[in-house]
Amino acid sequence: MILQIPLVYYLILAAALFCIGLFGALSRRNAIAVLMGIELMLNAVNINLVAFWRYGSPDPIADQAGVVFALFVITLAAAEAAVGLALVIAIYRSRDTVNVEEIDLLKW
Repeated sequence: MILQIPLVYYLILAAALFCIGLFGALSRRNAIAVLMGIELMLNAVNINLVAFWRYGSPDPIADQAGVVFALFVITLAAAEAAVGLALVIAIYRSRDTVNVEEIDLLKW
C-alpha cells in the first residue's frame, strides 16, 4: 500500500515558502534579491496549484487544469526573471548600483 502525503503538508510547505519569499522581497535592498524573493513566492503558488489539482480532482489523469495553470505560472516566472534581470543590468550600467533605494530614475 502506498502512503499519501496529506494535503495540509503541501499547504504548510507552500505557506512557509511564500512567507520566506515575501520577507526576502520586502526586506532586501539588492534588486537581485528582490527578484529571488518573487521567484520563491511564484514557486509557492505552483506547489499550491499542483497540490490542489492532485487532491481536488476526482480523476487527476483526465483533468489537467492544475498542471496547465502551473506551467503558465512557470512561464510567467521565466518571463519575469528575464525582464527583471534585463532591467537590473540596464540600471546597473547607467547608475553603477543595484540598490533599490538608490534608484530614483522616476523622481523629478
